Amino acid sequence: MKYIVVLGDGMADEPLEELGGMTPLGYAQTPNMDRMAREGACGMLRTIPEGYEAGSDIANMAVLGYAPENYYTGRGPLEALSMGVDLAPDDVAYRCNLVTVEENTMVDFSAGHISSEEGAALFASLRKAVPEVMLRAGVSYRNLLVVHGGKGAASTPPHDIVGQGISPFLPKDGDADLLLRCMETSRLVFAHHPVNVARIKAGRRPATRIWPWSGGHKPAFPPFEKKYGKKGGVISAVDLLNGIARCAGMEVISVPGATGYLDTDYDAKARYALDAIERLDFVYIHIEAPDEAGHLGSVEEKVKAIERVDGVVGTIRDKFDGVLAVLPDHPTPIRVKTHTRDPVPFVVVGKGTDGSRAYSETAGRSGGLGTRNATEFLEFLFS
Repeated sequence: MKYIVVLGDGMADEPLEELGGMTPLGYAQTPNMDRMAREGACGMLRTIPEGYEAGSDIANMAVLGYAPENYYTGRGPLEALSMGVDLAPDDVAYRCNLVTVEENTMVDFSAGHISSEEGAALFASLRKAVPEVMLRAGVSYRNLLVVHGGKGAASTPPHDIVGQGISPFLPKDGDADLLLRCMETSRLVFAHHPVNVARIKAGRRPATRIWPWSGGHKPAFPPFEKKYGKKGGVISAVDLLNGIARCAGMEVISVPGATGYLDTDYDAKARYALDAIERLDFVYIHIEAPDEAGHLGSVEEKVKAIERVDGVVGTIRDKFDGVLAVLPDHPTPIRVKTHTRDPVPFVVVGKGTDGSRAYSETAGRSGGLGTRNATEFLEFLFS
């Protein structure tokens, strides 16, 4: 038997007045997911364990069966491994956003979704000014900062504080003094950088500084194939997911045109998944777009992103006769523009039927598969 999971990051939401009291998932035109509900069964997953913040790192680890309480050390080291950075035992790797801060307020956690080329140019200049840390440019605003002999630091994801003053959320304890110096240096280096001069001239937001967060040491996962007896692969444009895949010894499947944003090549992800499942037992397709729309607070973009995820599901469903599941990793409600801890709905074809008529949060809550812990989800699929 073969298995495919399509994960729409942040796809779950809350009822919205502008959608007639429906959620974006319930409102969107999703004929393929709805067909799955009619031919399969629905339920709910608890993806965020008690004591952990609602994040894609925690949630996706849990969905893949790696209990965060046993294996999670931080988001930074997962992204480092995806970038090919070989961390020493005493290295602490931090996810490092390029952000826009104006008048001490977090205006944009992505610096206007700065391009990878622009980010690399900014990091090249900053690297000369802070030689005491390792800086590695990544994809768009998502980059890496490594402290050798680091102690870690209390930190806050920048997407959680958009519109708020940054002072209460600056790094604390451990490596905080070093991180704060790097942040201040970045502010000075970026102030008149040609990249930002050009962005401002074009009416786009500049990257005013770096924001390091979620640091940790290199984790150790049991290999996916040893854990489940199946060869698995991951399709994602996000370093975090590819880092989890590398930790688990899964194949990282690169897809040209996959951006990790609203403009990603959805069709290509479906095609590459169908090709990969010919040689693998399990493929995990991660699509970031609904989460990005939720962080933007854009109802229109979130509905569009969900409908495009549905197109991926349709392409796969037409050509795949194994077990297929669709789910979010966590909600990213339009109302709060960040992640929440609520359980998420899932739909599965190939594990029986329950009389569901459509796929949505409501269908998940009333579905015959009940509410489960995410760490048990793949065991359920593979059983």
